[in-house]
Amino acid sequence: MQDGVKRMSGKICLVTGATSGIGAATALSLAKEGATVIGTGRDPQRCAASAGKIIRATGNPSVDFFLADLSVQGDIHALAKQFKARYPRLDVLINNAGARFSSRLLSADGHEMTFALNHLGYFLLTALLLDKLRHTGHARIVNVASGAHHSCPGIDFEDLKCERSYSGKAAYAQSKLANLLFTYELDRRLKETGITVNAAGPGNVLTRFSRNNGWVSWAGHIIGSLRSGSLVGPAEGAKTTLYLALSPEVDAVSGGYFAKEKPAQSSKASLDTDAAGRLWQISAELTKLRAA
Repeated sequence: MQDGVKRMSGKICLVTGATSGIGAATALSLAKEGATVIGTGRDPQRCAASAGKIIRATGNPSVDFFLADLSVQGDIHALAKQFKARYPRLDVLINNAGARFSSRLLSADGHEMTFALNHLGYFLLTALLLDKLRHTGHARIVNVASGAHHSCPGIDFEDLKCERSYSGKAAYAQSKLANLLFTYELDRRLKETGITVNAAGPGNVLTRFSRNNGWVSWAGHIIGSLRSGSLVGPAEGAKTTLYLALSPEVDAVSGGYFAKEKPAQSSKASLDTDAAGRLWQISAELTKLRAA
């Protein structure tokens, strides 16, 4: 894609969770398109190996990785500070890092882990990097969501820590609904800024996703996807994310949900503006952005 190379040459892109799966495929493709690519990961050896792999595969030396656990708010602040010190602006932010947890866990900040990583991580990092996105003049934010959000009837604001009961599947679906509510609310707040924000549904992708819960859980996820006939590889799963990050077709499109590189209908719950506003305020409080 020669047009893509010209379009992304000189562009700076940040991809969270880029050491494996969809994130790794996304980072690789962006580097092929000539972008300066910054990835994030939790393991220093995997970060170094991922950077080297992308550089060797693309011949693009402008590949960097930052170490951060995006369920930990202190790490997110450190990541944003490190990015700001090294790069003058941000053209594309891809919030991709996420996981599902079969058992209820709390993050280092005391929040339910799925919500902390999959939603608060997106919210806080985006907020901390908004000034760098504004410097670009016409930046893009892509939030990797999931069709799983359809199974969540609404955010349980009274039990965000899942203290009454816990289901890994339900917690994941709620976090992905939060991704859509956040995307739509952020779009409303970014009008007239030149920044666009959209959400991508990658489908069922063969990755390390859910392997943190053990081989049995991971195998169950894969077998279920195979039975549905919907399992795809990371490169295929990254296509919609890349479409939203690269394509001139969506250059001025914002506040959308896309799947298979086309606009898709998100759930009724995701369109609840009152819930989106409430989620925004609670997220600001939980990340201490209001105090800051």
